[in-house]
Amino acid sequence: MADGGRPGFSDVSPKSRKPTSKANDKAGHRERLRKRFTDAGPGALADYEILEMYLFLTKKQGDTKPTAKALLKQFGSISAVLAAPAHLLKEVPGVGPETIVNLKLAQAIAQRTSRDEISTRPVLSSWGELVDYCRAHMAHEEVEQFRILFLDKKNRLIRDEVQQVGTVDHTPVYPREVIKRALELNATALILAHNHPSGDPQPSSADLQMTRAIIDIAQPLGIVVHDHIIIGRNGHISMKSQKLI
Repeated sequence: MADGGRPGFSDVSPKSRKPTSKANDKAGHRERLRKRFTDAGPGALADYEILEMYLFLTKKQGDTKPTAKALLKQFGSISAVLAAPAHLLKEVPGVGPETIVNLKLAQAIAQRTSRDEISTRPVLSSWGELVDYCRAHMAHEEVEQFRILFLDKKNRLIRDEVQQVGTVDHTPVYPREVIKRALELNATALILAHNHPSGDPQPSSADLQMTRAIIDIAQPLGIVVHDHIIIGRNGHISMKSQKLI
């Protein structure tokens, strides 16, 4: 060899080699994902990619795709990931305390956004937003909760309150307490809502009896019960639309 170098050795010093590390490749992946989001919009990204990007906030370096996919595999959807309790989130590999706080913050923003949608105009004219609001708050809860939306005479929202929290398959509801609270708030109409953690939104006989008891007490006082919505993980039932009340 003309330069006197030994066979098998490169004449390029280590410092002059171009970086080809996995870290640089992952950084490039992040930029490509951000560009797709910016140029084509969120609709161009799969659910795991949206979640992957969100995880960039707590993981400044490294690959967040495995964690995003693991979260979706465990919980089934982005909304279920946001609603998942902290003790279950931390069981997913790659999820630490800061990630859990960020996920719960995203859930809180989504819930308040949906609340704003129904609080600025008559609830009955924004039924889709109302159902979305109830789903955002209740669909993925591990125990039953009974909510009441108190409305004024123009069907605008006065207050949304969780009156009772129960077990996985039962919530104690006291009709007289429901009407007492309505009178305290000067509400003239109510929308009742509760969730079924089992996922099936079909009302039980106890659900129907409780709803009819509330209606019987409310009617003589001039308070209208517009509906009772039951929220499941994959759907909802309106007792009024099903002609159950």
